[in-house]
Amino acid sequence: MKKHNFYAGPSILPQFTIENTAKAVEDLDGIGLSIMEISHRSKEFQAVMDEAVELFIKLLNIPEGYSVLFLGGGASTQFAMIPFNLMKQKAAYLNTGAWSKKAIKEAKFFGEVDVVATSEDKNFNYIPRGWKIPADADYFHITTNNTIYGTEIKEDFDVEVPLVADMSSDIFSRPLDVSKYAIIYGGAQKNLGPAGVTFVVVKNDVLGKTDRPIPTMLNYQTHIDKGSMFNTPPCLPIYGCLQTLKWLDNMGGIKEMEKTNKKKAELLYGEINRNKLFKPTVDNPEDRSLMNVCFVMNEEFEKHEKDFYEFATSKGMIGIKGHRSVGGFRASLYNAMPHESVEALVQVMQDFEKSI
Repeated sequence: MKKHNFYAGPSILPQFTIENTAKAVEDLDGIGLSIMEISHRSKEFQAVMDEAVELFIKLLNIPEGYSVLFLGGGASTQFAMIPFNLMKQKAAYLNTGAWSKKAIKEAKFFGEVDVVATSEDKNFNYIPRGWKIPADADYFHITTNNTIYGTEIKEDFDVEVPLVADMSSDIFSRPLDVSKYAIIYGGAQKNLGPAGVTFVVVKNDVLGKTDRPIPTMLNYQTHIDKGSMFNTPPCLPIYGCLQTLKWLDNMGGIKEMEKTNKKKAELLYGEINRNKLFKPTVDNPEDRSLMNVCFVMNEEFEKHEKDFYEFATSKGMIGIKGHRSVGGFRASLYNAMPHESVEALVQVMQDFEKSI
């Protein structure tokens, strides 16, 4: 039976990525050595790194004056690196969920944090609007997609201070105006590659403006100067990212991804709205994530939640259980998720509805 992988992360990857990376684990490009055992200083791995950076720049249309980094430590380390490198006295944050809260907690070690708005009053089931950023903020931080709660910011904000975005779970899902951002960062394990590497796109001229000494490994300039190879990088995950970037390029790029992602999300949200058993957790359609579709049972059918989960799992729907803080169900529709898998989930929802 075919398995349909709806996990939120680590999550589905293109078959192209899995197959090519598996080959490279045995033998990288016919050199007789595995990607796991060659030196990161070798010409073979340098070629991997160079091509990954080039494709990152091409696919996101990154302008001059930015650097693309592949680092360790996950997005969680970036929560501290960003204020370490950018905050002089004060930063503004938009609180839209668990990951925003973690970023805010780390930033408070470095200075004043102004939370300009929060959606915590309704368990983060909407994107706050009407907020105002203090003119003296050193930067403004947002989390564009919230995997736990199923909300997403789908626009590039125009702000007067440097804009920093955690795009761990929606990078490459839609075109971006990178010029509006000072830093874009994220863990790879959603839309890009296997866990173990973190991407950072940083505007070079926002750095070097704080007076505090920055530890070498936590200084973005260190990694820019050394081409992400100040220390041994996570070679295998970077190779996996390269394969996904190639796949994205072969598929027609980010505009094509956006089209297919919208179609997948429209299909699933449409069924949730039609089906008498279910309802979305996010009321405003504009706020609903295209990457993580969260839904619950309508009140009169809540007693069937476990039954539906077991039924869906028996039909090959893997990873659809909602986060414990929200409950219900979550279907993650990342770039690599085929339309056929969404159709299969919709069919399972319809079949279960008929059985009630």
